[in-house]
Amino acid sequence: MIQQVVFAIILLGFSFFIARRISLIKKGIQLGKQTPLTGSTSARWKNVLFIAFGQKKMFKRLVPAVLHLLIYVGFLIINLEVLEFIIDGLAGTHRFFAPFLGSIYSVLMNVFEFLAVAVLLSCVFFLIRRNVLKIPRFWSAEMTSWPRMDANTILMVEIVLMLAILTMNATDQLLQIHDPHYTATGSLFFSSFFIPVFENLETGTLIFVERFAWWFHIVGILGFALYVTHSKHLHIFMAFPNTYYAKLEPKGHINNMPVVTNEVKSMLGIAEAGATPPAEPGRFGAKDVNDLSRINLMAAFACTECGRCTSECPANLTGKKLSPRKIMMDTRDRVEEVSKSIASGGAGLSDGKTLLGDYITKEEINACTSCNACVEACPVMINPLDIILELRRYVVMEESGSPASWNSMFQNIETNFAPWKFSPSDRFNWPKDQA
Repeated sequence: MIQQVVFAIILLGFSFFIARRISLIKKGIQLGKQTPLTGSTSARWKNVLFIAFGQKKMFKRLVPAVLHLLIYVGFLIINLEVLEFIIDGLAGTHRFFAPFLGSIYSVLMNVFEFLAVAVLLSCVFFLIRRNVLKIPRFWSAEMTSWPRMDANTILMVEIVLMLAILTMNATDQLLQIHDPHYTATGSLFFSSFFIPVFENLETGTLIFVERFAWWFHIVGILGFALYVTHSKHLHIFMAFPNTYYAKLEPKGHINNMPVVTNEVKSMLGIAEAGATPPAEPGRFGAKDVNDLSRINLMAAFACTECGRCTSECPANLTGKKLSPRKIMMDTRDRVEEVSKSIASGGAGLSDGKTLLGDYITKEEINACTSCNACVEACPVMINPLDIILELRRYVVMEESGSPASWNSMFQNIETNFAPWKFSPSDRFNWPKDQA
């Protein structure tokens, strides 16, 4: 009974802290502007199914995709076993589902163990890629000590949790021989390799090891769930809403400002009859996170920090400071800073800092070619370009701070309807030179 009470307290404690953290993230995302959702709902669910759930875009790089899929499937299916852990912990039972499932239970446990080993080996491979092979995109400038430690911590925790499952099952199989009160599970293939390590232990020691592995695993899972809400691995959950809310328009499409569009249409005499002009914007473009959309801020929390966007960015590849991954990381960090400040009664958005300037520099956003390579590369349909364009729009329209060469281009477009300083009447003179 004491163990059940302790388990209930631990479960409620972790649930409280997880719920509080989720609430803080939600409030952070709500700092952004609400934007209307357009496009086909079925297309959005298709993105969730194939891209978030089916990992479709991961398979542009086959080897890491297969290993990531094993970890992903293992995470989903092995965590079904957590339901049994929770029931056993609260009810004081042992392998609650075994009597109901009969021989199927043994099959399921073998599947779980196969996935546990697959997850373990995949995590070892990813640790080697990060720390021995040192894949360049994991060692970029923005990948400071915390992002690198975060990735390594998650991989090592998953390895230890999988070892705990195999240890628990191995000692449990030995206890089934020594004590008839233990539910028979049949032979479990992978954990059987661990049996020689424990077979000479006394029954009391086996019970201690089995119980320790059980507690370690379930508390580890709860701790993992809490840690994930503070980690880039929040993408495990955020990938699903992000793919649902992602833009459906062609990648070359750039969002217009309704106020500007309405004004231009009025000047050209093509405004829709009876159209109500949109309310005046508080600001053109974005200077801080509250000027961005909630979808932009949600995407920042969905970022996996995999660096595929940066590795495909032509500006970054030519040595410029722009890193699409950093744009998303900086946006998330600013949201975190503001939401924590508000929660503690601090200055919030009035703390004297802004996303543009204190986190992201003009040099970074001016380096962007708007080519959408980062958007195409992202496995979960994150759009760093949206944020870059909003920041750049603010610099141009609010600060008149665009580079001189850009101002010349803007002036030429306004007067000559083209980026070049030629009169429209001379536009077709070039064929004369080809005669």
